[in-house]
Amino acid sequence: MSEFVATFHTHLSAMLSFQALQNAGNKAKMQPVPRALSSSCGTCVRFSAESDCRGLLDTDAEALYAVENDGYRLLWQNED
Repeated sequence: MSEFVATFHTHLSAMLSFQALQNAGNKAKMQPVPRALSSSCGTCVRFSAESDCRGLLDTDAEALYAVENDGYRLLWQNED
């Protein structure tokens, strides 16, 4: 199981993604964005899953990061 952090442009997008991740059986929590990352709304979703679950994230997601021992590794960034 791996840890991920998803950031969002809006709080609503974070809430919708949080619900989708939980409904799919993943352990997820909403929290303030870590200082090492930036986000438009200041809220992120940290979750544990077998895969990065990017298909469950709302369309207004900003970026997806893998949590690693020394910090965060960018996996995907919304170019829209």
